[in-house]
Order: sequence, then structure tokens, then C-alpha cells
Amino acid sequence: MLNKLFLVLLGLSVVVAEDHSEHFEDSLSSPHEVTEMCLECHEEAGDSFLHSKHWTWIGTEEVPGHDEEVAFGKKNALNNFCIGLKSNYARCTSCHAGYGWKDNSFDFSDALNIDCLVCHDGTGMYKKNSKGAGMPKEDVDLLSIAQNVALPSRENCGACHFYGGGGNNVKHGDLEKALVNPSRELDVHMSADGEDFSCTECHETDDHDISGNALSTSTHGGTLSCENCHDEDPHTNYKKYLDGHSKTVACQTCHIPEFARANPTKLEWDWSQAGDKTKGVKGVVKSSLDDGTKVMTYHFKKGAFVWGKNVVPTYAWYGGTSERMILGDNIDLDSMNQITAPIGDINDENSKIFPFKIHKGKQIADKENSYLLPVHLFGKGGYWKTFDWDKSVITGAKNAGIDYSGKYTWAETEMYWKINHMVAPKEDALGCGDCHSKKHKTRFNWKALGYEGDPRYNKVSRFDN
Repeated sequence: MLNKLFLVLLGLSVVVAEDHSEHFEDSLSSPHEVTEMCLECHEEAGDSFLHSKHWTWIGTEEVPGHDEEVAFGKKNALNNFCIGLKSNYARCTSCHAGYGWKDNSFDFSDALNIDCLVCHDGTGMYKKNSKGAGMPKEDVDLLSIAQNVALPSRENCGACHFYGGGGNNVKHGDLEKALVNPSRELDVHMSADGEDFSCTECHETDDHDISGNALSTSTHGGTLSCENCHDEDPHTNYKKYLDGHSKTVACQTCHIPEFARANPTKLEWDWSQAGDKTKGVKGVVKSSLDDGTKVMTYHFKKGAFVWGKNVVPTYAWYGGTSERMILGDNIDLDSMNQITAPIGDINDENSKIFPFKIHKGKQIADKENSYLLPVHLFGKGGYWKTFDWDKSVITGAKNAGIDYSGKYTWAETEMYWKINHMVAPKEDALGCGDCHSKKHKTRFNWKALGYEGDPRYNKVSRFDN
């Protein structure tokens, strides 16, 4: 038996787990039994979690282009990675903080379906079944883990958030397993040589409502800002000049010069090329990036990929809200379509220049109705079994409650992902010449940002345009 308090070392990050052995003395036959016993002492916590976005995966909010508030979130959003939740439950919901969400019949009102251990495991030994609709792996020692619970660690949060899109760092570009124990050069906030923050240091939580949001899904409690901890005049050197920038330029823009600095991230995904088992070795092609890192550039189940490492972000104005495509929204089949995009403008005093990862996709769309289609990928009758796109979208559209004309085509899409993590040390922040120069091209496309040219040399402010 473990001591009442013990330390679990996650690299150099220390999590204190509390001995609950007096509450869990006998063997446990199911994860639901763990939750039942947790709720004996934490009934209010269970009730608050049932109302959290981590549980519902959906919220009601205003979305540009829609006259009324809409129900929107991970539960019903489309993306250009594995497309969407509908028809792919057991795979997609393997990261849900609950047990058994395998179809539309899942009971969101039943607190016994809550998975307490996925966020509060203090041993580092809890694992979900990747195809099990949120159920833990069969060989997980539920009793030992229930006896040793803790506040959420980076490893707990990362078990889902590091692996979005099907693998480490695939989706976000700035969230990955290297952040469990990062060097100071990778992230000054999470490094043991820096602040050694847990995720909840910034993503503060009130009754299981976790602050922060992604552009692609419903909000969790408002947009996080560096100014939550730092004021708008944070600099000590070149203070007047640099603090003047902070009125227009987000902290992340200078202090995260590149993303995917430890492991590569996916930049493009072309579903239209899927289905060819003759490519490479048994339908799989692997290639090397410039630094020698091996990546999969083709898989017969999923199509073709482009990866990047040490990627310079795309910069855009952002004022805290975003464009979000709702299922059924019309698209232009001949142009690039934005599933998510930041809303902001050079003349909006609430907007700042932020760094983004853009993920481009080519995915299936209804040729007659001109909208993106949900796809049945995983499980019986799914594309990964049949390699029949028509059958896959018939099932996917039916399960999502949207019409399918019977004719499909391919549409180009892009999603913006705001870069917030992997904050570099101040000595590695951008310098003047990275953004401003008369002699060479810089990382900023000033005209795309609304300027006539480099504002340093044009002597104009954002409000002069």
C-alpha cells in the first residue's frame, strides 16, 4: 500500500496524490463502481461536472452569420482532420471524460457515467481504450488508481489534448507530449527550470468549468490572455518601445517564434487520395523532414499528409471571437473554405496580431447542396472497412441529420489554431529585424494585415489606414 501522501514524478513535474485507501478497500468490478463511490463524498462535484463543456461537448452561443444563438461544440462540429464525431462515436469519444458514449443513446444526465479518474489519476497508470467509447483499458488497476487520486496534472490533461487528430501534436502544433517535461527552451512556463506550471495554473477552474477556448469549438469560459498574469507594460529593457508594441501585438507573437519545436505537426490532410493500397509499403509512405524526423506522408485509410517542424506561424488580427462553420452551412466548391478563422481587423481597437497554425484539408462535400459532409469512418460499414465513400457519407449524413444528394465532390478547407503554448525564453523572442527590414523579406505580410507597407518605415499607426 502506498503512503498517505506520495510523489509521482512526471519527468521533473511533481504531482501530490492523496491516499484514498480508506474509501476504496475492496476490489472494484467496473469503472462505474469507482464513480459511485467517488460521488458518496463528492456529489456536488459530480453535479457541476454534468454541466461542464468537458462533459457536454456542446454549448449555446452566437456564431457569425447566424441570426440566433446555435448549439455548437465538439459534439456536432466538423473539422478537416477526422471530420466529426457523428457515426464515429467509439473512436472519437475515447477521450470523453465519461464511460460508454457509443451512440446517441448515451445518458448525459447520469452522473455514474462520469470518468473521475481520467482527470484525477495520481499514479500515471490510468489509460483509456482508444476504441472503447471512453472505457478504460481492461488491464487498468482501478483499485490502486482510485486509492491514489490527485489534482489534474499535465499528463492527465495531455492524455487527450496532446493527441487530438489521431496522434501526438497532430492537431494543435503547440500541445504535445514534450510538454510533460519540457526544457526551458521549449516552454518557460512549464519547464522545471522556469515556472513549472500545471495546466490549471492558467486554465483556472470553477465548478469544473475550465477557462480557455479553441477557435474550433464552443467556449469553456472565456478567452485566456497573457494579461491575466502580466500587465500591458511588462518589459524592463527597451520598455517604451516594446510596451508600445503590446497595444497592437499579442505577447505570443514575439514570444513563440515557431511552433512544433519538439515534434512535427500536421499542416495538410488530403482525404481525396485515400484508398490506394499500392502506394509505398502496403499503402503506407514515410518520408523525412529536413532535420531527419520521420513522418507518415500517406496512409491508404486517410490519404496524403504534409507535416512541419519549427514552423513559422501565420499572423492575423484577432479580437477574441471567431468564424465557425456550422453543419449545413453553404460553401464555395471552387475556393478555399474556412471552417474556423479569427475575427479581427486593423481598425478594431480590441484586435491584436496573433500567431496561428493553419491546417489545410481536402474533404468530401455534397456536390448539389454545396456543404461539407459528415463521414462514417470508424466501425462496421465505415470507410476504413469498405473504402466506399458513397456508402460512408450516406450513413454519416443520416446519423448527423443532414440531407445527402447522392453526389459528392471534394472541397478545400482550412482551420486556424491559435498558438499559445511553447513560450520561448525572452532571449529567444523575436527581434526587430524579424518583423521589420528595408533590405530583406520578413515573416510579416504587412499588406495582408491591412498596412500599405512596413509601418516602421511608413511611420503610420494601425488607425491611420
